[in-house]
Amino acid sequence: MRREDVAAWVAAYEQVWRSPGTARLGELFTEDATYLMSPWEEPFRGLAAIGELWEAERAGPDETFTMTTEVVAVDGRVAVVRAEVGYAATGNRWRDLWLLRFAEDGRCAGFEEWPFAPDQPDGH
Repeated sequence: MRREDVAAWVAAYEQVWRSPGTARLGELFTEDATYLMSPWEEPFRGLAAIGELWEAERAGPDETFTMTTEVVAVDGRVAVVRAEVGYAATGNRWRDLWLLRFAEDGRCAGFEEWPFAPDQPDGH
């Protein structure tokens, strides 16, 4: 994977998140992909489980939010992305690190999120 490939995947991720339903998840993730909402959580496994997670976590395709991202590092098929997301309706803000493991075909086989919110303890 190159930085450009990872940036394109992240752009597609945002587009699919903003789209109704979860039918397009297979464009982003392998059939057996894992998705962790936090490094301390048990992973969701497979497209069906990831689809259920997405439907539970988002308000819908009309949800108003801003998202900026930066590809921090790429090493082979592993990438780290910094994402900043702000939700208009709730005022919630997040700064996340995403650890992404890609399959040979460019789809994500492992997604691990390290989320941080302004009012969250920093772990120290």
